[in-house]
Amino acid sequence: MKPESVTAARIRVKGNVTQMRPCPHDYGIMNPGKVHRNLTTACLYEFAIRNGEGMLAREGQLVINAAPHTGRSPSDKFIVDEPGSRDSISWGAVNRPLAAERFDALHRLLLAHLEGKELFVQDCFVGASRRHRLPIRVISEKAWHSLFARSMFIRLNDVEAEKHRPEFTVISAPSFHARPLRDGVNSEVVILVNFAEKLILIGGTAYGGEIKKSIFTVMNYLMPRKGVLSMHCSANVGLKGDTALFFGLSGTGKTTLSADPDRALIGDDEHGWDEEGVFNFEGGCYAKVINLSRELEPEIHECVHRFGALLENVAIDPVTRKIDLNNASITENTRAAYPISAIRNSIPAGTGGHPKNILMLTCDAFGVLPPISRLTPEQAMYHFLSGYTAKIAGTEDGLGREPEATFSSCFGAPFLPLRPTVYAGLLREKIAGHDVACWLVNTGWSGGGFGTGSRIRIDHTRALINAALNGEFDGVPFVVEPFFGLSIPVACPGVPAEILNPRSAWSDKDGYDGTARRLVGNFHQNFRQFESLAGKEVASALSLTNLT
Repeated sequence: MKPESVTAARIRVKGNVTQMRPCPHDYGIMNPGKVHRNLTTACLYEFAIRNGEGMLAREGQLVINAAPHTGRSPSDKFIVDEPGSRDSISWGAVNRPLAAERFDALHRLLLAHLEGKELFVQDCFVGASRRHRLPIRVISEKAWHSLFARSMFIRLNDVEAEKHRPEFTVISAPSFHARPLRDGVNSEVVILVNFAEKLILIGGTAYGGEIKKSIFTVMNYLMPRKGVLSMHCSANVGLKGDTALFFGLSGTGKTTLSADPDRALIGDDEHGWDEEGVFNFEGGCYAKVINLSRELEPEIHECVHRFGALLENVAIDPVTRKIDLNNASITENTRAAYPISAIRNSIPAGTGGHPKNILMLTCDAFGVLPPISRLTPEQAMYHFLSGYTAKIAGTEDGLGREPEATFSSCFGAPFLPLRPTVYAGLLREKIAGHDVACWLVNTGWSGGGFGTGSRIRIDHTRALINAALNGEFDGVPFVVEPFFGLSIPVACPGVPAEILNPRSAWSDKDGYDGTARRLVGNFHQNFRQFESLAGKEVASALSLTNLT
């Protein structure tokens, strides 16, 4: 695919040749400056550095600072309220409605803001399945955003580039700032998704994750309507061709645990599951890299220390150009974006067969969930709809001294435009249809909660997961703990037996019992929203023993 830069005069030309080209004029951007189409990684490095967007690190990475917005802005995301999607959207605190007239007004303001500005365009696909892939276009005023899109999504070959017709377009303009009183939004930041116009507008924030997750929101709207389950999970394949899915929220180990030297990686974050199996939505990885260790996460560490890696909000010495992955002075949410091909044992096609195992990861900072437990189909639905993990005190503003239970439906509530039960229903059908084994894995604390117990060692977690994936628990006895009704193996090679049952790992048994009861109560309170929709068997899947 030949990259090119064209002038405003060129892109306003109509005709067969330029109709296929990314013409900002066609999107209502009048009189832009120079427009750069599908530039390569090296070219985008040059523009980003020349434009003062970032620094070249000594190992070849591009390091940028997205401050002040170093994470997603969920309260600033809106879905346009229009007739075609209105009855399907699960409106509420996650999916906030925005009147079409408001969108149109903001659209005009943002386009006017981009007049005369240099623009970068990347054409990509989302979805490794040729039957379900979505052609997209990302138009940005930052070169590094174009590199982000090139790294995260699926690149085109020369033939695909000439025929590319985007079905969704993202326009990212960090220098555009909304006015809440004028525009009817919450702040200067806007992330606006319009399913009717097939258009996403992002303004007021440079955080790369907004581009990624807005497109994920689109896939979560489109795929279930085609009978495809869209999932916030990582996926890998063993030597015998057995596919495994890893569901989990940020900080649970989803990216880390799926990057296994003995298993080939399909993808680390977003997937679809259709009648043929699992396919990656993306062509890259967006790994959290704070305190990244070469010893514990060698595959990811290698990807981060190479040319082509885009490091977001990572500290860098401006003189030596040495990066510091242990430095959280900008944010705890330091990120690295890189093509999945950088991982040596990734699967180029981005596809795998129907899963044999599903692992639901949680970081239980209360220390009461077992390191691994086998789930019944009803329990799997319960924990999928619950999407539990715990926030640790001190990592977010407003948290107290104790951990805080948090629930995110389907392990991805901020990105789900449809009702959670839509995704859960599809998952239940596929688990039953393919006889999938389901597991709950706690990567959090043991022997006590945060501040008292200790974090479960990653090598122990890997040993437990490998045992589950390799069938090593088939002949092992299981015991049922009384609070959550979870089945726990009594032994696992390489893992101390005393940590398998969480109550046994606590010296203060009464303390464990009280903490477990409180967390069970939190589960029940959260699940009330699903009781009438999930069915009696699922709603009662959590044991009530010892709750009172």
